[in-house]
Amino acid sequence: MMTHPASAIKREVRQLVDRQIATLRQPTSLTSSDLGEYHARSEKITTLYRKLDQMVRTSFWESRRAS
Repeated sequence: MMTHPASAIKREVRQLVDRQIATLRQPTSLTSSDLGEYHARSEKITTLYRKLDQMVRTSFWESRRAS
């Protein structure tokens, strides 16, 4: 069975968000490395949401053309 690309993106976003939460819950202060990784994950989440949005928009317009 093949997984829809949107499902894979949603799963990846969920994992990244979970990691962001875990980072913020650390009992110790964040290091420069922690902050850099946090920022990189944030950018990745934004990129994935844009990709997901584009997929939904494309699907919407394709369904409108088929009607």
